Amino acid sequence: MSNLKKLKYTKTHEWLDITSDTTAKIGLTDFAQSQMGTVVFVNLPIVGDEVLIAESFGDVESVKSVSEVISPVDGEVTQINEVLQDNPGLINEDPYGTWFIQVQYKKIADTLLTMDEYQAFCAEEN
Repeated sequence: MSNLKKLKYTKTHEWLDITSDTTAKIGLTDFAQSQMGTVVFVNLPIVGDEVLIAESFGDVESVKSVSEVISPVDGEVTQINEVLQDNPGLINEDPYGTWFIQVQYKKIADTLLTMDEYQAFCAEEN
């Protein structure tokens, strides 16, 4: 992901890449993956599943813990990143180039942060 400023961020450490007026991709931030350690397993929804703002749509298991992945949008899953099933470590290698799901969204959370706001939030958490 070359332009991190175009992404929106959540306080639960997901990023949202709005790719069109109706579609977006969701992934996990670099801050989150660095706190988790090596990712060993990813549990994702299936195409056609509904996702809801502030609700879990999957989880990520690392050597340290299992963390839920929270949706920043209401919508329907149109694609999953199947590569993660065999290579979940991509989340550690390239967190902003490794998305979990693509969603046809109906609504976007009104609590999303800009990159600068997110960086300030992370600095406060440390």
